[in-house]
Amino acid sequence: MKTVLHLIIFTFFTVQLQAQQVRVSGIVTDDSGLPLPGVSVIVKETLNGTQTDFEGRYAIETTFGNVLVFSYVGFETVEEKVKKNQPVLNIEMQSGAALEEVVVTGYSKNNRKKSVRIRGNASVRALQGSVSGVHISSSNNANRVATNNESYGRIHENIFKRVETAPLSTFSIDVDKAGYSNVRRFINNGQKVPKDAVKIEEMINYFSYNYPQPKGDDPFSIAAEIASSPWNDSAKLVRIGLKGRAINTEKVPSSNLVFLLDVSGSMNNPNKLPLLKSALHVLVDQLRETDKVSIVVYAGAAGLVLPPTSGSNKEAILSAVNKLSAGGSTSGGEGIQLAYKIAQENFIKGGNNRIILATDGDFNVGASSDRAMEDLIIEKRKSGVFLTCLGFGMGNYKDSKMETLADKGNGNYAYIDTMQEARKVLGTEFFGTLYTIAKDVKIQVEFNPTRVQAYRLIGYENRLLNDEDFKDDTKDAGELGSGHTVTALYEVIPVGVKSEYVKDIPNLKYTKNTTGNASDEMLTVKFRYKDPEGSKSKLIEQTVKDTSTSFEKASEDFKYAASVALFGMQLRNSVFINTQKKNDVIALAEAGKGVDTEGYRAEFIRLVKSYN
Repeated sequence: MKTVLHLIIFTFFTVQLQAQQVRVSGIVTDDSGLPLPGVSVIVKETLNGTQTDFEGRYAIETTFGNVLVFSYVGFETVEEKVKKNQPVLNIEMQSGAALEEVVVTGYSKNNRKKSVRIRGNASVRALQGSVSGVHISSSNNANRVATNNESYGRIHENIFKRVETAPLSTFSIDVDKAGYSNVRRFINNGQKVPKDAVKIEEMINYFSYNYPQPKGDDPFSIAAEIASSPWNDSAKLVRIGLKGRAINTEKVPSSNLVFLLDVSGSMNNPNKLPLLKSALHVLVDQLRETDKVSIVVYAGAAGLVLPPTSGSNKEAILSAVNKLSAGGSTSGGEGIQLAYKIAQENFIKGGNNRIILATDGDFNVGASSDRAMEDLIIEKRKSGVFLTCLGFGMGNYKDSKMETLADKGNGNYAYIDTMQEARKVLGTEFFGTLYTIAKDVKIQVEFNPTRVQAYRLIGYENRLLNDEDFKDDTKDAGELGSGHTVTALYEVIPVGVKSEYVKDIPNLKYTKNTTGNASDEMLTVKFRYKDPEGSKSKLIEQTVKDTSTSFEKASEDFKYAASVALFGMQLRNSVFINTQKKNDVIALAEAGKGVDTEGYRAEFIRLVKSYN
């Protein structure tokens, strides 16, 4: 009898031990070590699930012996058994799975099988976990409907121009990087990328390149490289690069920053205001005692929630940030007016005076048209206050408004889709994002008609200037931040080469041919810029000699920039490329990957592989 009793007691405690709840947590990364947000984490054959946050972290309650299933669009599904004494379970996911259909299957208490099915290129990000089980917050179809409410300015792809009739190409630099992170968001969500969301120059300039450091008094250096085109047998590819001087942190001027934060109802989603609040923690960590911060919020009305506060008082700043909540309509114009008023009242002469606007761009009350906003910002920029725009969210994202505000406000524009991107923009690249070293930077390229019969600028369609604007100091152009790099690519068709993109025109009777000392030059590139507080531009000029280097011998940076450009042209269904194969992009990117300390180039390769 005693033996039977002992057996019953042993069995009871064994069952209790097996059923013991345990909290398992960890980080999910891709095969290059980058965190993956939005990964679905499900206890196999149950409705118990969650998803990773913006840092790739997760936590879930389960029991020993259960199996956790990790799934994410474009990656192989991972299953891991929960073991004793293993409260931390970090997962590395391998890319390569192209998901056409995601099925989450579970069993209720009565063991009746249930499933939730999302058809098409479904994103596992649409599966929002809850404590009691998996809650489906939105389907892929819902995402498609929401995407239709996003707005993008129309882009008409640049065409080839004949040097005989148009020897000059003039445009403003663009250091905005929102275009790439926005494209990444679409791909990670398993969605088709809208054609006008693809801004090739912003995709190229998302990445840093190993250009030489500036010498002398000029705020940036200039580099150029020529090679055969990898996608057009009749053309050469020209790369022109700038690198801004990196400011020594000890010499960085004091900042007067006004955070202008959208807390309207449209910002209520997890990838909007909650992500914004986390992103601001990264920025606040960079502040110094000499910096001043104010916070203005706007919804149905605008208001000041934090008066000018020293950067050393991080507790007060973060307390104000953490208390923010979303609700109401969006009075964007009123908020901008108040933000400029506070920035001007606390203006630091010789300092970095800047408004940081964070929103999804969904202005629907007050001065809401792009034109009205443009006029407002043009008027306010005369005060010497710069404007940085940070875009968040999806569905009703207004890219056209955000770009208008940043361009006309003498500032820059970034799209933050993950916490990783927030760390890049507001942490790693903090000084480049917020500290301008040259403003109104313009580029004008003159092509030698004895060497080049036609050329085409890749991207920069909404940055084009009239040729006469180059010398006109009243014409606005882009800003260059500390340590920033800018890259522009041209396709050029040499003289004497037959090309389907160049049509014959009659001989010009009165045009004088250029020969002589400049015959070995392909082009001359000129730059104009102003000091951050200046009103008169300065000129830099450099000639580039013609070369005949094969693309296989081009630098790694050149190959990589070309791979990004090719992918952008594929997304836009460009008529100027001879391939739509992803493998061609991947081959170029892998050949040019080089040293990839932060893993951004590897991430790009993964994105290309996962896009259908």
